[in-house]
Amino acid sequence: MLRKVLGFAVLAVVAWIVLKLALGLLGIALHLVWTILMLALVGLVVYWVIKLISPGTARRVKDVISGDRSAGSDI
Repeated sequence: MLRKVLGFAVLAVVAWIVLKLALGLLGIALHLVWTILMLALVGLVVYWVIKLISPGTARRVKDVISGDRSAGSDI
């Protein structure tokens, strides 16, 4: 009987450690996703401001991001 109780206690401790590790990794992953989304939002706002102020520059930025190699040749 003591062996069963100790077995359940060890199982509970191992499950607690695994759960704590898994939730910690999930928290790190969610924080990274949130940070990337915030940086993307900042980039979008900056692009909108550039597009509002200088549409030609915004077009060149879009061409560079999309991979058009000829976008930088007219500078």
